[in-house]
Amino acid sequence: MTEGKWDFWIDRGGTFTDVIGRAPDGGLFARKLLSENPEAYADAGIQGIRDHLGVKKGEAMPSHLIGDVKMGTTVATNALLERKGDRVALVITKGFRDALKIAYQARPDIFAKEIILPEQLYERVIEVPERRRVDGTVETELDLDAVKGEIEAAKADGIDAVAIVFMHAWKYPEHEKAAASLCRDSGFSQVSVSHETSPLIKLVGRGDTTVVDAYLSPILSRYVSRVAAELGVNENGEGPGLKFMMSSGGLTAADKFQGKDAILSGPAGGVVGMVETARLAGFDKVIGFDMGGTSTDVAHCDGDYERAFDTEVAGVRIRAPMMRIHTVAAGGGSILHYEDNRLKAGPDSAGANPGPACYRRGGPLAVTDANVMLGKLQPDFFPAIFGPEQNEPLDVDAVRARFTELANEIGDGRPAEAWRKASSPLPWKTWRTR
Repeated sequence: MTEGKWDFWIDRGGTFTDVIGRAPDGGLFARKLLSENPEAYADAGIQGIRDHLGVKKGEAMPSHLIGDVKMGTTVATNALLERKGDRVALVITKGFRDALKIAYQARPDIFAKEIILPEQLYERVIEVPERRRVDGTVETELDLDAVKGEIEAAKADGIDAVAIVFMHAWKYPEHEKAAASLCRDSGFSQVSVSHETSPLIKLVGRGDTTVVDAYLSPILSRYVSRVAAELGVNENGEGPGLKFMMSSGGLTAADKFQGKDAILSGPAGGVVGMVETARLAGFDKVIGFDMGGTSTDVAHCDGDYERAFDTEVAGVRIRAPMMRIHTVAAGGGSILHYEDNRLKAGPDSAGANPGPACYRRGGPLAVTDANVMLGKLQPDFFPAIFGPEQNEPLDVDAVRARFTELANEIGDGRPAEAWRKASSPLPWKTWRTR
């Protein structure tokens, strides 16, 4: 606790942001906001702090009243799930352009007739003439002049992030350092180099992690910079203490927060909270189910935190320490579709802006709306934070109207009961009680 100042803990999800404030006298206060509400505020976490401090719109943030701010965020998780990271160019040793795509040739389903390879996060490959052997001897001299035009063309085409992965660079990084220098001189703002990002043997694991870092770090950098500026943290790091939760469950300084360490930033905080709360209640074995707006996370603890080093999240392989959490693109904001004569949920999400139909922002039908329609989610027990003044409850009428439209589209004019009878091989009374 910072004496005489407020401390804040923030969980910024894809849909909702929760801000817990501890006042100088030790009192705890909670505030929930939509993660995105551009008409009302620029950032939910900052707005939550302003609300706790009683700062009115347009007034400067009283940085002198703030001690520490610790945040877990799903910004990177959601960008990966929805494939909304930055455009990336992969710079790799000549002859290995498809190495990350081929990977380990794993066959999860050995009887599948059609093999669907995971989507790659990089959109362009630049092969560099260079090769160092495992003993460090140079087999092919580095020739950056041969690819300088390709690198500059990638930058000119709007690609601003590059991942550099050379053979055996984890031990002999000189060639990667020279390539990184060329990329920075060419104007790339994000240059992820494998010997810095994942300095371990094996090209594929090192390369995958470097690509993920290049894909997500720009988003994180922009977000961290915005939060730091709002809090009044200067370029020298002076001001309120700002730290972020890493996928491993630990905290790191804002300027050291990288894409590869942020995949499970938000969920990791949930696991830590789950385990510590269970211990206070006398339980050392616990299962956690965390369904958010964009993703659902499942974890368990058998007395000790479980961490993994080689992990796959949203179809992407990552080699970095992180909590053992299973994440799927299924949350309250997962959009409901009717396509090809079938109903589908997700993986795209309505997020917080516009959010599900019940959020009063004209959004599409989502899983949250289905729960409202079924009565499983009751507006009287949900925070009234919607509408222009952020003081209205969930909109039940809008949900009913949208589901009626969907029923008319699917049912071809026939009442819902007719479809239930036609689709069920059992008598109506039996079907209704199944």
